Order: sequence, then C-alpha cells, then structure tokens
Amino acid sequence: MDSYLIQVNGRGDHAPMLDVHLKSTGNTISPGKARGRKPRWAVRASEMSKKTFNPVRAIVDSMKVEPNPKKAMISLSLGDPTVFGNLPTNDEVTRAVKEVLDSGQYNGYAPSVGYQSCREAVAAYYNCPEAPLEAQDVILTSGCSQAIELALAVLANPGQNILVPRPGFSLYKTLALSMGIEVKLYNLLPEKAWEIDLEHLESLVDEKTACLIVNNPSNPCGSVFSKSHLQDILAVASRQCVPILADEIYGDMVFADCKYEPIATLSTNVPILSCGGLAKRWLVPGWRMGWILIHDRRDIFGNEIRDGLLRLSQRILGPCTIVQGALERILHRTPPEFYHNTLSILKSNADLCYAALSAIPGLQPVRPAGAMYLMVEIEMEHFPEFENDVEFTERLISEQSVFCLPATCFEYPNFFRVVITVPEEMILEACSRIQEFCEMHYQGAEGGQDLECDK
Repeated sequence: MDSYLIQVNGRGDHAPMLDVHLKSTGNTISPGKARGRKPRWAVRASEMSKKTFNPVRAIVDSMKVEPNPKKAMISLSLGDPTVFGNLPTNDEVTRAVKEVLDSGQYNGYAPSVGYQSCREAVAAYYNCPEAPLEAQDVILTSGCSQAIELALAVLANPGQNILVPRPGFSLYKTLALSMGIEVKLYNLLPEKAWEIDLEHLESLVDEKTACLIVNNPSNPCGSVFSKSHLQDILAVASRQCVPILADEIYGDMVFADCKYEPIATLSTNVPILSCGGLAKRWLVPGWRMGWILIHDRRDIFGNEIRDGLLRLSQRILGPCTIVQGALERILHRTPPEFYHNTLSILKSNADLCYAALSAIPGLQPVRPAGAMYLMVEIEMEHFPEFENDVEFTERLISEQSVFCLPATCFEYPNFFRVVITVPEEMILEACSRIQEFCEMHYQGAEGGQDLECDK
C-alpha cells in the first residue's frame, strides 16, 4: 500500500510550502518525518488595501475636538439629504418599492448589468435626440460610487493617469490610488464660479492619460457649468483624444437661474461614460442604485469597453433587485412637483446661507447654482491664530458646535464646505454662530464677493 508523506518546508522569507511525496511502506501507513521549520501564520493586508486612502475620513477622524457642551451640535458636513428628515422622498417612490417587495418577483439574482426591462426604463428616461440611448447602453450599478469605480476600472490601467478636478469629490482619488492609477489634479477657478482652468487642464495630458473626470453639477462647489464652458471642455477632450467620465449624480439638481446640460448632449465625437443614480435627485442615497450611460456615437469604445464593463459588473452580480424592480415607476411616475419642491428648499437655503456668510468679515462664499453645497473661502490672513482651514473648522466646532468640512478634504486648503440640506432654522442658527466665531477671531479689514453662475 502506498502512504503519503506531506512535508511542510519553510524557505527564507516565503510562506511555508507543502511538498507531497509517495513512500511505499508495505501494508501500514507511516507518516514520514517532517523536515523544515514549524509552520507559522503569515496573513498580510493586500497592496490594494494599503493604497486605499480616503482623505475625508483621514482628516475628519484626526480632528480630536469636542463640541461646546452649551450649544447643540449643528452638522453642515455630511452630503446626505435624509439626515434631518426635512427632505423625504416622494410617496410614489416609496410605494413603488413596497409593491415590488410585496410581489415577491424580485428576490432572486438579476443579470449582473441589471434586468433588461430596468435598463430599458433608464434608457427611455435619459434618451434624447442629441444623445440617444438604448438598453444596451445602460449598466446598472450599486450606487453612483460603484458606477464611477467600474468606469475607472474599465478605462485605466495601473501606471496610467486620470485628470481629476481640484476641488473635487475625494472618491475619485481614493479609487484611483487603490488601483495603482496616478491622479493629476486640474484647477477649478472660484473667481469664475468654479469653471475649469482649461489651459491648466490641457497641460496635464500626456500619453498615459486614460480619462478626464468632469463633475457637473459639482460636489463640493455647488457649481453648474454653462453650455459654452462644457463645449470648451469637450474641445480639449477631442483634441487630446481623451474619453470623459462624467459624474452627473446631481444632474437636474440646479436652481432656476441656471440650466443643466448633460455633457453627452453636446458632443458626437468624444466617448463618454456618464455616471448617475437615484441617490440625490430622489433623496434615497441608502438604496444604492446607480448607472453608467454609455455614449459612443463614433464607436470609439467599441465592444471592448462594453465587454469590459460586463465582466467587471460580474464581480458583485449587480445592484439590489428590489430597487431595480421599482425603477420604471420611480423614474416615470414621480410627480414634477416633488423635484420642484426639493429645489425650492435648496435654493432658499443657499440664498440664506450665501447672504449671511457674505456679511461676515473674513469669509468669501461663492454663490452655488445647484447640487447641495456651498464653498466658502477663509481669508486666513485675517485669522492669524489659525494655521489652516482644518484648525479653523476645529475651533468652530469646539467654540460654536458647528461642523463644516475643511476643504483640505477636497485638495483645496483655506476653504470650507457647507451642506445646505439642513432645515432653514438650523442654517440661520449655524450662520449666526459662524458670525460670532469670526467676529471673535477676525483681525483686519472687511471684504466681499458675489459670484454667480455663467448663464
């Protein structure tokens, strides 16, 4: 009878190895004498995990500061419109999900790119003559964040680079660095209502540039690009043959004095992956329903990018089937008044916040035109006791219990971001406390600024 000797060998710095030998021992089974050193555990975190870095969490978690116990905390830091309960989703949206859940028809696996009928619903919602869409042009994802992740993963290889706005949403850098993709930051201009510095943008392009990320409307800026500016951006992309990843999660969340233009409607030759979802416009970020819209009028992406997105989507087998089942009703039956009312509240809060902060010495808010945010410059020369925006916002918490995100989180020091989804009375109270804080610490002359969107 043959017996089996399993021998564990440790070699140098490598993990123990298993060697299998056959040894004839007659009719008995006799384990051979093990050689080499004793096995040991050697479990290590992956290189991808080590490269993953979220600057918002890194900065916020390091802010070791307690709020003023005499004042209730007002958080203007989190871009979640559901936190305070003043912006609920529409009843039609909720009923759609309840009916799907009760039907019991959407409890199994769906195709990784989403149910065909649901992809058709999204395509029909966004289809227009300037940028036609069919179901095959839609990939459903687990939130807009996964849409961005898949788009980056299909467009860029380790060692290549992507062009990212500064200030900009921190997730772009977090995802890219974890994939071994270099990030090149192009500047937005606060004095031009956060338009892109096009000359600087184009100077960053090289032979390793895989894509250009355009976020419009913007987080953290609350800006909305004009049609002419989007055309200028497209001209750069066309000249340099760089595809666009369009983060349009705040699409249509613009105030009445500005117009939102999906970038794909303005070009026939630049291939675009547009990322969106239910999170913001329908006020349900926790439902994790997003999508990628593939705009490729010249067939530049071809089958390769589409097949790549299909393969990547198979890693987690697609988004929540319950929400998928409700998509058609959510998209096509949500009443227009719901969108209008949401925007009215956001516009009112934006106007109140902008007016109040504009009157405070040492602060220069930039008027937003959409989304849910407002950026405020701190004239640091008038607050010499603070090293930077992080220290400024830390002291604002400890003295006034008002929490705004330092814009260092968005690669843009000496600004802070205000979220305008909170109830009106909290906006007013927060601005009053910020005024008290600035008056306490301000040194020097006053200044003001009023930037509106380029209509």
